[in-house]
This record gives sequence, structure tokens and C-alpha cells, in this order.
Amino acid sequence: MNLQTKIPLKPSANQLDYDSKVLLVGSCFVEHIGAKLEYFKFQNLVNPFGILFQPEAIARFFEAVETQKQFTESDLEKVNGLFVSLDAHSELGATTTESAVNQLNTAIQEAFAMLQNASHLVITLGTAWGYRHKEQGNVVANCHKIPQKEFQKELTSITEVEAALLRVLSAVENLNSKASVIFSVSPVRHLKDGFVENQRSKAHLIAAVHSILAKNKRVEYFPSYEIMMDELRDYRFYDRDLIHPNPLAVDYIWERFLAVYLSPQAKKTIDQVEEIQRGLAHKAFNPDSVAHQKFLQKLDDKIKALQAEVPDIRF
Repeated sequence: MNLQTKIPLKPSANQLDYDSKVLLVGSCFVEHIGAKLEYFKFQNLVNPFGILFQPEAIARFFEAVETQKQFTESDLEKVNGLFVSLDAHSELGATTTESAVNQLNTAIQEAFAMLQNASHLVITLGTAWGYRHKEQGNVVANCHKIPQKEFQKELTSITEVEAALLRVLSAVENLNSKASVIFSVSPVRHLKDGFVENQRSKAHLIAAVHSILAKNKRVEYFPSYEIMMDELRDYRFYDRDLIHPNPLAVDYIWERFLAVYLSPQAKKTIDQVEEIQRGLAHKAFNPDSVAHQKFLQKLDDKIKALQAEVPDIRF
């Protein structure tokens, strides 16, 4: 019996190079990919508003970037001594309204500048389950440990997910019609919602994305969820909580991502970057030795030679 154990993937026409600029927005898994891009010295910006799981929250983020929304004190909630926005992660919270507003508006401006020049946009959807704030009426990006009685939990329908993603694409189109948009569904299961509920949620996300793919040739789909569920279904690829992908799984999915999106020229450069990164991480037994000083000089020469070829790289 010949079973298909590896998802067939074709190289994308929208390939990634070292002059590419990548904006990544979405669930915690997108931060793993962003960390890889950072390590290998690609130009990138990851989650300016912090981790965003829900399509409606992601849509509102892009609309705020498109209009360069200016947050004010009225947009904040005070929770456990911190001023936070229900549209952003608590990492953008602060102990004063001024600091919180400044952080939110700085994030909007950084995202606006990146999106205008981005070659690639990677959006990873986490869940179709959302929490609607009863007073404000919106599905929030983060509950910030506000009492659950203030929210109504609901499952976003396939039609509603698709509508939210179309709003994202509209905002992107208005700012940068040349950016390649890559949707993905996070391989992290949201089991706090329940096993069946997680599958319903992921099914809604996948169905909505593929509905958009059928109508929009500029949009692509990278199957990170499917790779985790089908190619890496053994628990040795999971963290101790048996929910999150471990470093081995992240490395595997990253390699599959590179196989689709990395240009032939960048494949050569990425090997040079890794060699330098390993050199920079090297801990000398005797830092003052002649041998180590020669090692450092060789490493510096490699960095300068690579930067002469690829000026955008910074170590």
C-alpha cells in the first residue's frame, strides 16, 4: 500500500530574496517564522500589535494601519494597573495612558511604513473562536484577563472569516498592490476550546482561505497546519504540553517554507549567513589567544565580504 506521507509543494513564483521585505501578522506560530527570518537576516517586521489569533482582530489591525489610526486615551481600558487596548496584545500595555497610546501609534506607523514597501505579507490565522466585548460590541484581539462575564464567546462562520480576510486584502491593496499575500493556518491546536471545537475552528479558517484562493490569484496558501497534522503527527514533534510544535517541528516547517519561497540566489546567501551566525555564537575557551583573534578577524572578513554582496544584511 503506497500512502502519501508528504504534502506536495511547488516553488512559488513570488520568491523571497535578501532585498525582500516581509511583514508577518497573526498567531504565535508566525513569530517562529519571524524568528527564523531574523536569524537569517531577512528584512522583516513581526506582529506590531503583538500576537493576533482571530480573523476579525487581524482585519481591524490592517484597517487601522491603512488609515494610520491615531489611538487616544478613550481607546484604552485599565486592567490590573495597566492601560491596554482590546485591539492589541497586552505587551503594548503601559502603566500610563501616554505610554500606552505612544506604543500603539508607533506600532501603527512602523506597520504602515513596512506594508507600503513589503514584498511579502504572511498572515497566520489561529482560531475562528472569538470573544465579543458586550459593551463595545467588537470581537477583541485579547481579553487581557478581563472577567469572562464581560464577553460573549462565539464561533465565527466561514462567511464571516472570508469577509474579514477580504477586508485585509482590501487594506493591503490600497497601500501596496504589489505585495504577495501568503495565508496560513497555525499548527497550534487551541484545545482550551475543546478538541471538537478546535477542529471546527480550523475547518472554518481553512474553508474561508480556500474560498478566497479560488477567486484571487495573487493570494497563496502555505499548509503549515496540514504539515504538522499529517507529516509531523508523531508526538516527538511536540513541546512538553503536547500542543505546541517543538524546535524540531519548527525547523522542519521552516525548511518546507524555504523550499516553496526561497530564491536560488538566497539559498546560497542563507548558507553564508548561517556560517557567520555560528561563528558569532562561538564561545572561546581563551578569548585572548592568538588563535581566537585570527578566528575573529576571519569572521569579520566574511561579514564584510557578504555585506559587500548584499548591503541589506546587518549583523
